[in-house]
Amino acid sequence: MNKIPRRILRLQEELIALRHDLHAHPELGFEEQRTASIVAGWLKRHGLEVRAGVAGTGVVGTLRGEAGEGTVVGFRADMDALPVEEQSDLPYRSQHPGKMHACGHDGHTTILLGAAAVLAELRTQLRGAVRFYFQPAEEGVSGAKAMLAEGVLQEMPPRWVVALHGRPGLPLGSVGVRAGAMMASADTFDVWLQGRGGHAALPHLTDDPIVAGAQLVQAMQTLVSRESAPSDPIVLSVTQFHAGNTYNVLPQEAHLAGTVRCLHEETRDRVRERVEQLVNATAQAWHLHGRFEWHEGVPVLWNDETVVARIAQVAEEAFGKERVTWLEHPLMGAEDFAHFAQAVPSAMFFLGLGEVADWHTACFDFPDEAIAPGVEMFVRLALAESGT
Repeated sequence: MNKIPRRILRLQEELIALRHDLHAHPELGFEEQRTASIVAGWLKRHGLEVRAGVAGTGVVGTLRGEAGEGTVVGFRADMDALPVEEQSDLPYRSQHPGKMHACGHDGHTTILLGAAAVLAELRTQLRGAVRFYFQPAEEGVSGAKAMLAEGVLQEMPPRWVVALHGRPGLPLGSVGVRAGAMMASADTFDVWLQGRGGHAALPHLTDDPIVAGAQLVQAMQTLVSRESAPSDPIVLSVTQFHAGNTYNVLPQEAHLAGTVRCLHEETRDRVRERVEQLVNATAQAWHLHGRFEWHEGVPVLWNDETVVARIAQVAEEAFGKERVTWLEHPLMGAEDFAHFAQAVPSAMFFLGLGEVADWHTACFDFPDEAIAPGVEMFVRLALAESGT
């Protein structure tokens, strides 16, 4: 175990150069052809079995230990970028206009490739097998669900799957853990209110969808403030309101859209039902035709208690108890690793990135100094499961 940091150090320059290259060439969800080619090539170079083209651009690597029979464990990293214009003067800034790694997936991918390389060197100490899932399209287009639909967990069922996510604000190289709800579900909705348009000076001859829509926005907020316990957090945000195109005409239609985040599946179901009821009631009250569409997104990311305990133990042994933070509250952001967690005992931990720009901002950059501790966590988790 004490030799792990030295092995990582030998790879450090290559890993940093790799991350910079990935950062400079971001690819959006299901477009990660170049990234997937790099991932597959790296895994093959280090002697892993490789299955490419999973869900289009996903890659699965398999490392078989040589120390005897044992369990199968899995690690997952996401590879896609965001449609954000990078605003930095980094020498490796994005070369693709309107695209950048604004959430650290370049770092996640690099870390998991580093762990695969180190574990390949240690395969004689490894029992069982390690599966490396390099997932496309985490950002809103459910690449995890697509990979699972292609049977990646059925081929060699893992005992558990672990992922990490870099987190700004946590001390650099530290580990944040939490059992239970780690991140929220994320669903979206669309509402259309339709009726008679007309002259703005004669509103009594129209069915004004703007006033009705405004009341609907207010009514939906009461689902959070008056129908939900403070101990059961909900975020319901109306993020779009489109109606009309001139000053003196009341339009025939208003379109509203937004997102709902919850921490419990039963709450998620209840909010969907109540939003639809409010849409129908508002439409009826204002003599409008109401149409409601709910788009199911990512479920709650639920961290398995036993897997979290193993992560915390390994982190304390590697970095000391003071570098492990037990998080009091979940995040209301979402992560489609939740689909893995629904299928097999799983957990995601946060890797501290220090004081860097926040996720999804135009100047975010995954710090190179966070690569080594991330690699070490994955390597130690695999070896601990192997009994090494």
